[in-house]
Amino acid sequence: MDAFSSKDMALRAQKKILSSMATKSSVQMFIDDTTSEILDDLYRVSKEHSGNKPEAQKVIKDLIKIAVKIGLLFRNNRFSTEELRVATDFKRKLHQGAMTAISFYEVDFTFDKAVMEELLTSCRDLLLKLVNTHLTPKSHGRINHVFNHYSDPELLTKLYEPSGPFRPNLTRICKGLNKLVEDGTI
Repeated sequence: MDAFSSKDMALRAQKKILSSMATKSSVQMFIDDTTSEILDDLYRVSKEHSGNKPEAQKVIKDLIKIAVKIGLLFRNNRFSTEELRVATDFKRKLHQGAMTAISFYEVDFTFDKAVMEELLTSCRDLLLKLVNTHLTPKSHGRINHVFNHYSDPELLTKLYEPSGPFRPNLTRICKGLNKLVEDGTI
């Protein structure tokens, strides 16, 4: 029996095309303005912290590619019932992470890097479990790259310094996260 499926072929083509075109203009149908603004500030923080513009661009590009691919999988109903449960767990953990990030921002000197690291690691693990059978090892590497980058204790500590250089970025990131939480997006 031939296992050919035009739907599968179309999905693979879409994922391949989007992989090579992960720019702001090509992904606006998957990423809203608020999320885009958060990504811009995450990029600025990464660039400033690492001193490496290409690496900062790669982290954000990887993040966008993963978000778009997962959005594509959802739109094409590719997740099983069990995977949808994992997706729900991921969304719940992401919501918890956003609320924790906002709380650490709003109350100076409450930041706990171990808590943020654990939340980010849990999100990464759930996301990898969700896409395990759908995305390539290269995409799994992208997920690890993004989460490992942003769960770096040194970066997190610097980001949450009350009078640190990233305070304006953190302010905008948390305002954006707050909007996404209020809208029910995360």
